[in-house]
Amino acid sequence: MILLDGKATAQAIRSELAGEVAALAAEHGRAPGLAVVLVGEDPASQIYVRNKVKACEETGIVSRKLTPPADIRQEDLEALIRELNEDPDIDGILVQLPLPKGLASQKILDLIDPEKDVDGFHPVNVGRLSTGLPSLMPCTPAGCIELLRRYGLPTRGRRAVVVGRSNIVGKPLAMMLMRPGEYGDATVTVCHSRTADLAGEVRRADFVFAAIGRAKFITADMVKEGAVVVDVGMNRTDEGLFGDCDFAGMKDKAAAMTPVPGGVGPMTIAMLMSNTVQAYRAHVGK
Repeated sequence: MILLDGKATAQAIRSELAGEVAALAAEHGRAPGLAVVLVGEDPASQIYVRNKVKACEETGIVSRKLTPPADIRQEDLEALIRELNEDPDIDGILVQLPLPKGLASQKILDLIDPEKDVDGFHPVNVGRLSTGLPSLMPCTPAGCIELLRRYGLPTRGRRAVVVGRSNIVGKPLAMMLMRPGEYGDATVTVCHSRTADLAGEVRRADFVFAAIGRAKFITADMVKEGAVVVDVGMNRTDEGLFGDCDFAGMKDKAAAMTPVPGGVGPMTIAMLMSNTVQAYRAHVGK
């Protein structure tokens, strides 16, 4: 089995971006700028933001961390987003989710300038993705596709199953897999909690993408011999951290598989860095 090492691949991407950023900064007089908005003190969110700020440091991207209190008023948070939209030194805006109770998350995300929407969640970018137009794409599904590209595992003409239909992973991933290209052009089935014969659907797939949020939900008997398995899940249990797939059970059956941790997670942050550079290029006209 090929272990799809997201940690090493993400490191390679950050190194490539560091060289690109240095050249762009020398040419344009400033490095790309990413604003990270962390509302409140959620421990998990603080870890995620810390990892993103560290990745910015490695790639030469200037990060601006903003930490409004959990009791910030909706209108004040909206004013902060508008201010960042107008800031010429900020190319990307990321609002760490979930927001504290009482704040309308979708309203905040919709307010971000689509050209600075490095999470790829704005309806404009979602619409552009769905119609095949260039856009800033959601980082986790983009990381899944990039991982396949780096390991030379094309999806063209193959059968792919996406387990999970979230707006963050499942839906955009399905759209990416249907796009024309060597790492698209797949025949895609999206499964979810109401799928009648989930095991049967997964068993027919050449590529399995698990993003359902339930530890070890996809078992070895549900995967055909030689399938490529990309596990997006990250579930904390009493026994430890596990993906949505039973890694131990299927590692001798799959042709290639991502570990958890160290698979898709690092790729998500790497693609955030890539999106920030893409937004910067558009901003400076290069």
